[in-house]
Amino acid sequence: MFRFRKTLLSAALLAFAGLALAQSGGKYPGVGRDATPKEVAAWDIDVRPDFKGLPAGSGSVAKGQDVWESKCASCHGIFGESGEVFSPLVGGTTADDIKTGRVANLNTTTYPGRTTLMKVSTLSTLWDYINRAMPWTAPKSLSTDEVYAVTAFLLNLGNILPDDFVLSDKNIAEVQKRMPNRNGMTTQHALWPGNEFGAGKIKPDTKNVACMKDCVAEAKVASFLPDYARNAHGNLAEQNRLVGAQHGADTTRPEAKLGAVAPSPVTAVPAAAQKPAPASKPANAPKAESSGVDGNAALAMAQKYSCTACHGVDKKIVGPSFQEIGKKHAGKVDYLAGKIKSGGSGVWGPIPMPAQALGDTDAKTLAAWLAAGAGK
Repeated sequence: MFRFRKTLLSAALLAFAGLALAQSGGKYPGVGRDATPKEVAAWDIDVRPDFKGLPAGSGSVAKGQDVWESKCASCHGIFGESGEVFSPLVGGTTADDIKTGRVANLNTTTYPGRTTLMKVSTLSTLWDYINRAMPWTAPKSLSTDEVYAVTAFLLNLGNILPDDFVLSDKNIAEVQKRMPNRNGMTTQHALWPGNEFGAGKIKPDTKNVACMKDCVAEAKVASFLPDYARNAHGNLAEQNRLVGAQHGADTTRPEAKLGAVAPSPVTAVPAAAQKPAPASKPANAPKAESSGVDGNAALAMAQKYSCTACHGVDKKIVGPSFQEIGKKHAGKVDYLAGKIKSGGSGVWGPIPMPAQALGDTDAKTLAAWLAAGAGK
């Protein structure tokens, strides 16, 4: 009888362990659980070049213009020409490009730059990026139909779609056949499983062959830019866009030697202004701690609303630093709260600040912190 009870207890323990293992996914017993289908669906939003993953919906060019002017034009321009910060989206494509699927201006040196519609080959790329990342200040806030509409309007700006067109999941594959650079990029790169894109079992990244004989000799640098010519045409760091992957070197400093840590680029200033006298604060300017707002909490809120993408605490990025704003508008809580919500341009230069989508309470909190000097 004792042996029977022991066997029964062991079987019950094994069944319970199996249940826990199933709930935790099997890899780490008793830890976590499997994601629900609803949780997986929230992350599974990518759209492939064959439009797998594209949700059902539609949007007209006219509707897209309304969305564009309210949520996109502040950064990308009314006609997709953009401004000083972002690269143009539209331009450089022709009716012949739409016929051939290859953009002629990509092979010339006379066209001033490369726009998005010149380079992108798959319409799914545009739809997917707008859906997951736009608008800049509130990503993923567009509805599915708004994404279709904005995509249609962008293609209309590039003369790819007519004014009365309605883009949808039903006709997007046909529109793909009008993309100006659709033949400018291959999909035979084995990045996706299966044979949908013609790659089959080809694995280009595993077909490389190491050079074992008659190898090309390593190149040696025989000349360099002399120090006296390094800053001959002004500081290159000041002659580039403020955002993007590539920036000019700070030519006011010596070239970093191989293996040394290069100093961070800084904006050159006239010698007379390199050591300014300490700025005096207005007599009635409040101290940072008098705002009643914790500096760390305010900075976390600024990060939450992506303010720190354009503003540093004590350094300019795209817009002025938080502390510069605080010095210029000390004590002006209501004014700063209004500017945060409405956006604008011209106060600190021509680069616009989009209107920010945040509540009045959070806007007042950030404004109080700024008005008190943006202290930590």
